[in-house]
Amino acid sequence: MFTCGIKSLGVITVVALFSGMIMALQTGIEMMRFHLEENIGTAVMVSMLREMGPFMTGLILAASVGSAIAAQVGTMVVSEEISALETMSIDPVRFLVMPRLIAMAIMTPILSFYTCVTGVIGGGIVGVTQLGVPWWTYFDNSTLFATTKDLYVGLFKAFLFGIIIVIVACHEGFSASQGAVGVGIATRRSVIASFLAILIVGYFVTKICYI
Repeated sequence: MFTCGIKSLGVITVVALFSGMIMALQTGIEMMRFHLEENIGTAVMVSMLREMGPFMTGLILAASVGSAIAAQVGTMVVSEEISALETMSIDPVRFLVMPRLIAMAIMTPILSFYTCVTGVIGGGIVGVTQLGVPWWTYFDNSTLFATTKDLYVGLFKAFLFGIIIVIVACHEGFSASQGAVGVGIATRRSVIASFLAILIVGYFVTKICYI
C-alpha cells in the first residue's frame, strides 16, 4: 500500500492539479461565450468524479506501479525464483499476487478521490485567476449537481482499475521468458494491456450506470 499509494502521490498531485486546470480553462473559455462561466465548477466536479479522477489515477498507476510489478515478477520468473518458491511448496499466486491485488484494490479508490479533490482545486484556481469566478460561487456550483452516485461510480471504477492493473501486470510477468529481453517485453505489454482494459471497462461501467 505504501509503494503503490504513498509513493505515487507526487505524480498524481501534479497530473490531477493540471488536469483540473486544463479542464476548467478549456470549458470556461467556451462557457464565457454564453456568459455561463459561473457553472464551470459543476463541469469540473462531475467530470472528475465520474470519469477523469479514476481514469487518470488508473493510467498513472498502470504506468508506474503496474510496470514495476510486471518487471519484478518477470525477473523472478527468468531467474527461476518462482520455481524455487514452488519447490518450497509456496504458492506464487498467493505469495506474490494477492498482497499486491489487495493493496491496489484499497489504494486506487483512495487515490482516485484524492485526484478528484486536487483536480477541483486546480479548476478553482483557474476559475478565480483567469475566468473571474469567485471562490464561493465556484465551489457552490461544483456541489450543486454532483450526486453521491457520481462519487460511488467513480470509486467503483477505480476499484476495478486497481484489480485490472495487478492482474494484467502479474499475468504478463509470469509469462516472461528469454531473459532480460522477455522482461522488457512483458513490462511493455502490461502497460499497453492495462491502458486498453481501463478504457474499455470505464466505458461499459459508465454505460451500465447511467444509461
